[in-house]
Amino acid sequence: MNNYVLSCCSTADLSKEHFERINVSYICFHYQLDGVDYLDDLGQSMDFDEFYAKMASGSDTKTSQINVDEFLAYFRPMLEKGQDILHVTLSSGISGVINSANTAAEFLREEFPDRKIYIVDSLGASSGYGLIMQTLSEMREEGKTIDEVHDWIEENKLRMNHWFFSTDLSFYIKGGRVSKTSGTIGQFLNICPLLNMDNLGRLIPRYKIRTKKKVYKATVDKMEELAEDRLDYSGKCYISMSACRDDAEEVARQIEERFPKLNGKVVINDIGTTIGSHTGPGTVAVFFWGDERVD
Repeated sequence: MNNYVLSCCSTADLSKEHFERINVSYICFHYQLDGVDYLDDLGQSMDFDEFYAKMASGSDTKTSQINVDEFLAYFRPMLEKGQDILHVTLSSGISGVINSANTAAEFLREEFPDRKIYIVDSLGASSGYGLIMQTLSEMREEGKTIDEVHDWIEENKLRMNHWFFSTDLSFYIKGGRVSKTSGTIGQFLNICPLLNMDNLGRLIPRYKIRTKKKVYKATVDKMEELAEDRLDYSGKCYISMSACRDDAEEVARQIEERFPKLNGKVVINDIGTTIGSHTGPGTVAVFFWGDERVD
């Protein structure tokens, strides 16, 4: 019997119901909004619309990762039940959370020497990371062992493509990711930067595209260029967005139109409060299986 837990951080940005449906456990990051502490708990403590509205009105946000003690308290009950654990973390390219998970795992391996505890760096984020967890859950349902699933994700995680754009540069300027001068000019010219995640799990600006209409098409063009089997792509596609559902729905419509063999409709999720604290409202991200990220 495959008695093991698939686990991740809340920054995989699927809904609570989705995680429950695929039987994937998660542990929550933290954030502060105007100095008040909250759990990044998939919109349970604060509705995403309210969160992004507060950001848009000038509220300050800060995020903090999960510490060792939290991981110990999270993992231990699973091990006490005799379950092995495969925990996949948010990308090490944007967070140090994997260090806390590894430290906790080392302690617990001594305490539970007969149990397996795998910690995997997703090199991914948001619903791309979520689509990885969906895929691993399907493999477990097919009867794959924890070792088979672990080896597969280590070999294939860089095939999860992440492409995203922002229609509002305000929070990129505020966070120092875009200079104030460049950001001001970009906003004046209606620039929507198109970014992706590289092979080290870092967010990299790739193109400066004028107008939302053009960046929609550029994003779908990238999927056509890189998706597994190109226009015959038959895997799943997830989108995550921060308070810009109309933009996300238009990109989803174009993807479904161009890729007729998709496995179901494009799934649209909210960007959670940890990642959203840095992007602000106005970001759309597209995720699909395709060519390995090499730079």
